[in-house]
Amino acid sequence: MSDADASADDYVRTAEEVENARQDVVAVNNADEPQGLVNRLDAHTGDGVRHRAFTCLLFDEDGRVLLAQRAARKRLWDTHWDGTVASHPVEGQSQVEATEARLEDELGVTPDQYDDLEVTDRFEYKRHYLDEGVEWEVCAVLKATLHDTTLDPDEAEVGGVLWADYEDLWENPRHYRQLRFCPWFDIALRRDLTGEADPEAGGPRE
Repeated sequence: MSDADASADDYVRTAEEVENARQDVVAVNNADEPQGLVNRLDAHTGDGVRHRAFTCLLFDEDGRVLLAQRAARKRLWDTHWDGTVASHPVEGQSQVEATEARLEDELGVTPDQYDDLEVTDRFEYKRHYLDEGVEWEVCAVLKATLHDTTLDPDEAEVGGVLWADYEDLWENPRHYRQLRFCPWFDIALRRDLTGEADPEAGGPRE
C-alpha cells in the first residue's frame, strides 16, 4: 500500500462533510435550468459542479442590512461574514421556500416578521476556498424588510450577527476591513449598488 493510499484510508470526514455527503443539490446550466441532482459534497470538491444556490438580505425599516457570520464549524468560508443567510434549494423547492426555511432554521425568523420576499438578482460565479473546496453556483439574491427584528440565532450555524448601513458597506469598505466577507455576498453587494442586478440568469460568470 502506498503512502497516498494509507492517507486516504486514514482520512476521517468532518461532521459537516458527513452531513453534506447525505444530501443532494440541484445541478443547473448557466441559465439556472435544472440538470439533475448532484451529491452536495461532490458539488463542492475537486473542480466542483455548477448548482443552484441563494443568498438572502434582510433589511430593517431604517435600511440597515443584517449580516451573519458563518460558524467556525463550516468547511468553506468558516467565520467569514455573509448576507443574512445563504444555502441551496432542494429538488422541487422554490428559492422563496428555501429562503423562508433557512431564515427560520438559522435565525429563528418566521414569515410573519417580514413581507415582500422576492428574487432581485441572479448570477453565476466560481470561487475556490484554500484547498478545502469550491463554490460554483448560480446564486439568486432575495430581499425582504423585517418589521419585527427579533432573532434567535442557531449557534451551530451562526457565529454572530451585525446590523450595517447597506450603502456604507460599498462606499466605505475601510470601515469594515476587520470583516472577511463571503465572495457571493461581495458580488451581490456590488451588482446591486452599481445597477448590474438582473433576476434573469445567463450572463458571464463572475
